[in-house]
Amino acid sequence: MTIMMGVSHTRNMLIEHHREKMINAIIYFVTKTKFCGIAKLCWLMYYLDFLHFKETGMSVTDMDDYLAGKFGPVPSSLHRELSNDALNPDMKENISIRTANNFKVIQAIKEFDNQYFTKRELRILEKVALLFHEVKVRDMVDEAHLPNHPWDTTIQNEGLWAKIDYMLALDGSSESISKEEALERIADREEMKKVFSG
Repeated sequence: MTIMMGVSHTRNMLIEHHREKMINAIIYFVTKTKFCGIAKLCWLMYYLDFLHFKETGMSVTDMDDYLAGKFGPVPSSLHRELSNDALNPDMKENISIRTANNFKVIQAIKEFDNQYFTKRELRILEKVALLFHEVKVRDMVDEAHLPNHPWDTTIQNEGLWAKIDYMLALDGSSESISKEEALERIADREEMKKVFSG
């Protein structure tokens, strides 16, 4: 009984840890970039997760529901929460969303807390924010139509609203881990999830 309670507690801690990462990544992006509405935020989160996966075989936020929308990647659970004005209490404590000129503006209520992130994750957060600091969504869409971009590749091969496979981030560059390493890390993560799910 004690072991099962410990496993359940550890699983909840993992979920909360990834949720804290996601919320703090949002805070970081809305304070470090301009024009950060919901669509741009979805792009920024996508780049954070896919660049990290490319280097490690794991995402930062543990969101695995990125879909290939017409104007960019859509992490469906986060998009649903932000778009429907139905923020969970933990999100509502950290950000606010207001509408100005038919544009939903996301503002941080609390300051960014870096304690949830590794040095690599912080480096990638900073890199993504710097790259897209003053970029508007339409320019991000144009750039992503480059060959071998996971979002565009998914649309071309699977169609609109198909799930974007993280494995498409692996490109054989010096920053990219191999497909075998990524599959091994995914298997390890799935095994860990099974252990902690009870």
